[in-house]
Amino acid sequence: MEIIQEYGTVLVFITAVFGFFMAFGVGANDVSNAMGTSVGSKTITAKQAIIIAMIFESAGAYLAGGEVTETIKSGVIDTSQYTLIPEVLTLGMMSALFSAGIWLLIASKMGWPVSTTHTIIGAIVGFACITVGPHSVDWSEIRNIVGSWFITPLIAGLVAYGIFVTTQKLIFDTENPFKNAQKYGPYYMGMTILIISIVTMVKGLKHVGLHLTHLETAIISISISILSIIISHFYFRSQSFQHRISKSTFGSVEKVFSILMLLTACAMAFAHGSNDVANAIGPLSAVVSIVDNNGLIIAHSPLTWWILPLGAAGIATGLIVMGYKVMATIGTGITDLTPSRGFAAQFATATTVVLASGTGLPISTTQTLVGAILGIGFARGIAALNLTVIRNIVVSWVITLPAGAFFAIIIYEILMLIFH
Repeated sequence: MEIIQEYGTVLVFITAVFGFFMAFGVGANDVSNAMGTSVGSKTITAKQAIIIAMIFESAGAYLAGGEVTETIKSGVIDTSQYTLIPEVLTLGMMSALFSAGIWLLIASKMGWPVSTTHTIIGAIVGFACITVGPHSVDWSEIRNIVGSWFITPLIAGLVAYGIFVTTQKLIFDTENPFKNAQKYGPYYMGMTILIISIVTMVKGLKHVGLHLTHLETAIISISISILSIIISHFYFRSQSFQHRISKSTFGSVEKVFSILMLLTACAMAFAHGSNDVANAIGPLSAVVSIVDNNGLIIAHSPLTWWILPLGAAGIATGLIVMGYKVMATIGTGITDLTPSRGFAAQFATATTVVLASGTGLPISTTQTLVGAILGIGFARGIAALNLTVIRNIVVSWVITLPAGAFFAIIIYEILMLIFH
């Protein structure tokens, strides 16, 4: 308690720096997932992807980041254990932020797409185990996370495989791909808009007081989807569309899918900005709350005005400085992508996110997208996959939780030496 009273302002300042560092890591690693397929399929350049991602990530963080955030991510530890020792929780949250930032920086430098959520959870578990003890951790949550390593990539891979196979049979492996793109394109557009609408309402706008029931969400999404099918039907047959693309080449048909893929990528970036900014600002908000309340621990606290912009700025900076490395792994490292393959991966990722939201499965968007790209690679044959890159990615997933915990323990001990 004395630490908080004596060093309160200093603790908040240091935690803000750590929070920015963690947000930098989120931008460098996680954000690249949304745009990696678009860059890998050469639909847009890396520079354009960074600009688009910055716009939609920032919009998600600002517009839908919410006024209240979970201070302890996913309720993975029992904060009541720290009621009499709030300074331990404060230093622990600081160590969790900095350790997560370190691991994300290492992973981004290596081009490994890892889960920022799993990183911060691993860090929180690490300091909890050496302070209060292992009994303060909700181990069922950790078990669910480990299970998600296998379940979510599998679901996404199967959906992506199915989408890829249908586009090949209905459009590309036919005598007249252009005509079939005009015929089936509106239905792919409808499916895409349906999933985008659900993702935006369930994941992207859940913090702004939009309390829709599952039925209301379904009705609104289906209505928007039907409208998009009708509009697309006329657009794909319009003179302006036919003038824009040549009827003879596969490349012209791929342009239809590049539009769909970009739409999905933008929606995923918006949803990501609204949700995963909490990974960086949640622990920061916890420290600010504890200091402001003189050591009183509150499970949910109003956000101080400067916290959300700090998180958004950190994400944008990380994306600009280091985002290209993970984009390269997602876009070209696992398998060669075209717009239609990239669309299948993005659509499968968005679909899996929707399914997981309905079931409460703690998924990683990163692992979902990698699973979807693997599904496309398998559909093309095992030779189309870069097995070395896949091995490195899987190893990085397994290391993420213990790495977060390891760095958190070291940094916590250093902070204890400094402030004691």
